[in-house]
Amino acid sequence: MILAVDVLHEVRQALSFTVGMTWEILWALVLGFLLSAIVQALVSKQRIERLLPDDSPRSLGKATVLGIASSSCSYASVALARTLFRKGADFTSAMAFELASTNLVLELGIVMALVLGWQFTLGEYVGGPLMIVFLAVLFRLFLTRRLVDEARREVEHGRLGSMEGHAEMDMSVHGGGSFWQRLRSPQGFTATSHVYVMEWAAILRDIVIGLFAAGALAAWVPDSFWQSLFLTDHPTWSHIWGPIIGPLVAVLSFVCSIGNVPLAAVLWNGGISFGGVIAFVFADLIILPILDIYRRYYGLRMAAFLFVTFGVSMVAAGLVVGFAFDALGLVPAGRHARVETASAAFTLSVTTFLNIVALAVSALLVWRFFATGGGAMLRMMDEPLGEERDHSHHEHHHGHAHAH
Repeated sequence: MILAVDVLHEVRQALSFTVGMTWEILWALVLGFLLSAIVQALVSKQRIERLLPDDSPRSLGKATVLGIASSSCSYASVALARTLFRKGADFTSAMAFELASTNLVLELGIVMALVLGWQFTLGEYVGGPLMIVFLAVLFRLFLTRRLVDEARREVEHGRLGSMEGHAEMDMSVHGGGSFWQRLRSPQGFTATSHVYVMEWAAILRDIVIGLFAAGALAAWVPDSFWQSLFLTDHPTWSHIWGPIIGPLVAVLSFVCSIGNVPLAAVLWNGGISFGGVIAFVFADLIILPILDIYRRYYGLRMAAFLFVTFGVSMVAAGLVVGFAFDALGLVPAGRHARVETASAAFTLSVTTFLNIVALAVSALLVWRFFATGGGAMLRMMDEPLGEERDHSHHEHHHGHAHAH
């Protein structure tokens, strides 16, 4: 009986942390997704592949900017990068696009600033381009034409990953007029609502898993375990070890996109280095389910190549950012990331007011989404569109079963 009471108390404490963190970041998530939806509603995905013909600095720069303006869902970004490669984009530029569209998007920066602090957002935006540079150098040195050709042959098999339909949908507003005229038009309102709801649908599972995992870790794992794992008693070694262990924890966590920010908060409070947090957040593109999608898309050899090169780039970016920010005095002195219980979060505060406004805005956008035929789009999120639907239909059940 005593054991059952203890277990119930532990579960209740974990749920309390989960609910508290959810309430703390809710308005920031809504704001981030709204800004992202507005950008995507006014920026067309059509002909992006023509802007990425090679791995020159110019093409990589365009890939980074286009990625920032694109999806924040890791699965959709991976699928879209594959689509760009199939349509003729350079492989290196397609991967740069993928990295930017998950690690440099607005909503990630906003949530990181709220939960961890503005220094981490700055570290993310400094480290992201660095990681793309490191990746481009590694690709130049080690990516062979034979491996790229092999990956292109594998891509033509059309095996499914996850969020195929979502990656291919172009919900942007076409036509003339200024940015504000298109945004204020009925078509702009509809397009924004469609992108907003689809982005939430694509990423909600990872956010929920991330929040529950973070709540469980915050409640159940003692600080002594984290301090031992992150070598907090050895300051110099912890700076080096953090960016190495961070991606390894991410790979095993199965959580990607914005869902790993609450986990990053728990790790930071537990003693991981600043650079370790940055590398951990970057590593959402090498978690086990996504590695399996790389294998289906590009073949086993390219999947292994991406795991190694992405991993090395993430570690290198985390090391550079960690040591540079430490030298510049930009690493926060305390470890006070926002990991709060429900009782501490639910108070009459600015956060509560912002969340009420955010929920009202969300309700309006969800209403517009379903009132303009959005329900059918939700059902097609995992279905390939156009020619690929027929090409890959026979492998759909086999591939989709493992996508998540």
